[in-house]
Amino acid sequence: MDIQEAIIAFDALSQETRLRAFRLLVKAGPEGMAAGVLSETLNTPHNTLSFHLNHLSNAGLVSSKKAGRSVIYSARFDAMNELISFMVKDCCGAEQASIHEDKATGCSIIELSNCCETPEIKKQ
Repeated sequence: MDIQEAIIAFDALSQETRLRAFRLLVKAGPEGMAAGVLSETLNTPHNTLSFHLNHLSNAGLVSSKKAGRSVIYSARFDAMNELISFMVKDCCGAEQASIHEDKATGCSIIELSNCCETPEIKKQ
């Protein structure tokens, strides 16, 4: 991921409805969630939610597919992992953060040392 892609992703996530929708889609897992269920859960009108989901989709953070009369939205976990990796790699040095894959689960594991500790925090 380059810096422009990260900026677009962070821009998409920097609005409350979009962030809440994305977090719900992450919780829903790979099977995703119907737009109508998202709309009801977030208490957001369908047309407003559609605008926000399009923004997330254009940023590459969600995907959608038709299922009968419904549209199912899913978080793009690969894009989320790239964004997290971008932050860890560029904001903390390799000696302070590492990402590796758990071979048993296939999940990425992020390990952070005290890379963000300030002298004030260390004193406490």
